[in-house]
Amino acid sequence: MSKRAPRPAPRRDTAQRRALRAAIEQADRPLSPGELLGAAQRDVPGLGLATVYRTVRALVEEGWLAEVALPGSPSRYEQAGKHHHHHFRCTLCDRVFEVDGCPPDLRALLPRGFRLESHDITLTGRCASCARRG
Repeated sequence: MSKRAPRPAPRRDTAQRRALRAAIEQADRPLSPGELLGAAQRDVPGLGLATVYRTVRALVEEGWLAEVALPGSPSRYEQAGKHHHHHFRCTLCDRVFEVDGCPPDLRALLPRGFRLESHDITLTGRCASCARRG
C-alpha cells in the first residue's frame, strides 16, 4: 500500500475571499494589497490588511491570482490566466495599468548571438488622469 501526500484542506469560501475575488474581477488593472483592501471593504467593512495578505497568498498558491512584479514598485495582483500583456506604471499616482500588444520583432533589439526566451515590458509615465492635471 503506497502512501499519498496529504491533500491540502479545502479553503472556506468566506465573505472576505468573495469580496477580494470580486475586487480583482471588477478591476481593469492590477491592484496592490492596499487597493484590494479599499475595494473589498465596500462589501466587508471590517476587513483588515493582514487578512488581505493571507488571502492573496492563498489565491496565488491556488493559481487563481497572479503576482505582477514591477521594478522598484510593490507587487500588484491580477487574475491568473490572462492573455499576454504588459504594464504601464504612473509615476505620479503609482497605479498600474494593463497594456495590450507587443512591439514587433523584439529580436531585432538583441545583441548578435543572443536568443530571446521571454520578455516583460513595463512602461512608465503619467496616466490619463494625472496627465490632465498637468
